[in-house]
Amino acid sequence: MSQLTAPPVAVAGGPVHPRRPQLLAVGVMIWLGSEFMFFSGLFAAFFTIRANASVWPPPGIKLDTYQALVFTFVLLASSPTMQFGVWAQERGERGKARAWIVVSFLLGAAFIGNQAYEWITLPFRPHTNAYGSLFYIMSGLHGLHVILGLVAMIALLGRLAGPKGDPGETAVFQAVSYYWHFVDIVWIGLFSALFLFS
Repeated sequence: MSQLTAPPVAVAGGPVHPRRPQLLAVGVMIWLGSEFMFFSGLFAAFFTIRANASVWPPPGIKLDTYQALVFTFVLLASSPTMQFGVWAQERGERGKARAWIVVSFLLGAAFIGNQAYEWITLPFRPHTNAYGSLFYIMSGLHGLHVILGLVAMIALLGRLAGPKGDPGETAVFQAVSYYWHFVDIVWIGLFSALFLFS
């Protein structure tokens, strides 16, 4: 059964009709669509500037691609753990859901910690050149989205504090998981552009 729709409703003496999609799920999908367009604009700016540069990346740009790759896998690993947490919550296994959300939070926090370390130790700054500006803007905005996801996970853990969930709890868990999967997917594109295609 799709997570976007509520369970079907049986009409007396008639066929089974599905309910309309949950408003929260529809709202999140629309919002993520706008976020997709936002990041698409950043990618368009990056590749336009890259295409018009005589040398790319500019001299003095040095990145630790291997370290970034390790923490890329760390962030991507948080996507299945987040989904495991949602599935556990849907089954009413609140202890397991809490454990999976904590694991997802720690993986996301490790990614942000590495990004902060990168920003401190990089040999260039946003004002150094066009690449520096693009790197800090693109990775910084993504990092902000990751931090917002971590805040949302803390809110989920707060909802799991009680012995029983409320009727809207599952929809909230699903919405946060959609957002987190989106953040992870966007990072694949950002890592490829900033670290591999430079």
